[in-house]
Order: sequence, then structure tokens, then C-alpha cells
Amino acid sequence: MMLVAAQILIVLGAIVLGARLGSIAIGFAGGLGVLLLGMTGIPVTREDIPFDVIGIIMAVIAAIAAMQKAGGMDYLVHVAERLLRRNPRHITYWAPIVTYLMTLLAGTGHTAFSTLPVIAEVAKEGGVRPSRPLSIAVASSQMAITASPISAAVVLMASLLEPKGVGYLTLLAVVIPSTFLAILPTAFLTNYLGKELADDEVYQERLAKGLVAKPSGKLSEYTPTKSSKWSVGIFLFSILSVMVYATISTEQVGLISDPTIPRNEAIMAIMLTAATAIVLVCKLDAAAILNTPVFKSGMSASVCVLGVAWLGTTIINHYIDQIKSASGDLLSQMPWMLAVVLFFAAALLYSQAATTKAIMPAALAVGVAPLTAVASFTAVSALFVLPTYPTLLAAVEMDDTGTTRIGKYVFNHSFIIPGTLCIALAVVFGFAFGAVLL
Repeated sequence: MMLVAAQILIVLGAIVLGARLGSIAIGFAGGLGVLLLGMTGIPVTREDIPFDVIGIIMAVIAAIAAMQKAGGMDYLVHVAERLLRRNPRHITYWAPIVTYLMTLLAGTGHTAFSTLPVIAEVAKEGGVRPSRPLSIAVASSQMAITASPISAAVVLMASLLEPKGVGYLTLLAVVIPSTFLAILPTAFLTNYLGKELADDEVYQERLAKGLVAKPSGKLSEYTPTKSSKWSVGIFLFSILSVMVYATISTEQVGLISDPTIPRNEAIMAIMLTAATAIVLVCKLDAAAILNTPVFKSGMSASVCVLGVAWLGTTIINHYIDQIKSASGDLLSQMPWMLAVVLFFAAALLYSQAATTKAIMPAALAVGVAPLTAVASFTAVSALFVLPTYPTLLAAVEMDDTGTTRIGKYVFNHSFIIPGTLCIALAVVFGFAFGAVLL
């Protein structure tokens, strides 16, 4: 028993150390944890490393980074800015929709970085407390990962559920509407969180000190180039290609009964092909893509998934029989507990894909019903619980009014209520849609 306790402390200690160091060090610390687990007698194997997940992240990030270098991200932000500025007073509703859709299409939440300054600017123009749209925008961007057709978490989840009779299309048919519909009531309630901007003492204090920049009130000067439009078009076509291929190669459709390229490999190949096409069509210097912010953050995410998922899967697989006997009856009587487990695991593991890899196989192994697994899947998006995730910190830094803040008790930050509520509603909607479709 003492050995088990020590091994659990190793896992928790590695995760906490990684979280304190931040960024790519989360993955580094995961590798340290694996090394220490191996020294305590737990078998370590490469089979516990989610190479498919890492490969998909790398391929998708490569395509997005090429698009960013070609100006495609600037073009998408310009389109988003035009939409957001149409009605600044309703920014709390439009901001999460914009970040959700951008993440849904891109398969990574890093796209939200570009829109956060626009959201903060437009909120000030409309006299809206910026913490409201920023908090729900960050949360909805994280949640959209569990609905994106090309995200590593969704692809991994689909591969786990297919032996249970739930196909890729069915999974998307449940998670896309359940996550999107959760945004609207959450945005409505978020509009009542905190004081109005004009009544906020911190804002008034910063305003008096001249620390709050006046909103420009107009669109940023930007003229889309042919390269920017071509890169976006190629990327969107690649997403469509992935969805079409994944659809026709499923057992439910069966147009390709024995595909020579499996779905995961097809996603990687299509995304790398898209990156190639963007480089050729837009005449890019391929070496310059390595310096784009998206590429750097995406490769950092790959290392994080490598270390953290390997760490979590190693200890869970070693004790899978004990986990089955301890949790099987509990989850059968209270299936919603899976969502709670995923919620807190994601808060520590810092990755939707890593959390899915670490927890879902064990959950399905103990007899969790496919409906419960699909409905609870959205809970792997709880990356906002600890206020150290990059997009969360970026939102705090970009709000010069001071309304988006982290409290002195760490967990009393601007994102905890909107994020938790959004996930809870998505899980409820997931059970509702899943009961009909599964």
C-alpha cells in the first residue's frame, strides 16, 4: 500500500512540477515521472505513448503554421473582427461563437490568441466588462477541441468507441450540437457576472492612472492578400477532405470497406499535403514556418502530450484491474461521475488528448456505456481550472481594464464559473443528444 501511495505521489508531483514550470516543461516533467515510476517497479513501454495523437497534432499544426505564414490567420482574424464590431454590446455572445468556430475548424485552441485582443477592444467600445466575453471565449475555445473533426482528442475518442459500435460521424453528431448549444445560456449568465464596467473599482483606478487605452472604434487597417485567401481556402478544403474520407471509410457508410490508408494516417497525410500546397501556391520560405507562433506552441503541445499522456497511461494500465473492481459499480450507478473524473484529470493533465488517452480506455474497460463516455467527453476541456493555461493568461494580460483577473486564492479567477457551467451544460446536452443518436 505504501508503494502505491508513493507512485501516486510521483504522478501528482510530476504534474504539479510541470504546471509550476509551465509551457513545454509540463511534458518534460511527465517524462521524469515515467522514469521514477519505472524505478518503483512499474513496467514502462512505448505502447503507452499516444504516437497517433502526437502525429495528428504535429501534422495539423504544420498546416496551420503554413497558413499563418501565408497571412491566412490574419485574414481569419480580420473576418472575425468585422463580425465582432457589428454589435459591441452583444460581444459576450459573439466572442465565444467566434473562438469556438475557429477552434472547431483548426483543431487547436491556439487560434484564439489572435482574437483575444479584438475581443477586449470591442468590449471596451460597447461599455461591456471585458472579463465577460474573454472568459467565455477562452472556455468555449477549449471546449471546441472536443467537437473538432480534426482534433487529436476527437480522433482518439472515435477510435476507442468504434469497437463499441459508435462511429466517427455519430460522435460528431452528438458533441458538435451539445458543445455549441452550451455556449449560449452560459454567455447569457456570464453577462451578469461581476460589476458593470463603469462601476468596477479596479477599472476606475486604472483609468485614473492612465493605464487603460482608449478603444479605436474602427476596424484595423488590413488588406487581405491573394496568398492569405489561398492559404485559408486550401486549409478549409483539407478539413473537408478529412471529413469526407473519414465518412466514406467508416463501417456505417462502407464506401471503402478496407481502406489502404486508415483514418488517423489519412488525417496526417492530408494535413501535411495541405501544408505542402500552401508552401507551393503561396511561394513561402518553408524554413520561416518554423518561427511562427503557431508552430512553436503546437510543437510544445506535442511534447506535453508525449510526457503527460505517457505518465498517466503508464500508472493506469498497471493498476487497471484494481481500478475496474473499485470503480465499476460506482460508475454504473452514477455514470455522471465519469464527467467529474475527466474534469479534474484535465485540470491536471493540461490537454484534452492526453486526458482522453489516460482515462477513457480505463473507463470503457470497466464497463462504462458508450452513451456515458460520449456525453462525458466534453469534460476533458477543463484546462481553465488552474489559471496557468496560455490562452487564459493571454486574456488576463490583454485586458488593460483589470476586470479579467486571477484572485489571491488562485481558483477564484474570471474563468472558473463560465468554464465549469459551459462544460456542465454540454455534458447534459450530450446525454440528451446521445440518448437519441446512440
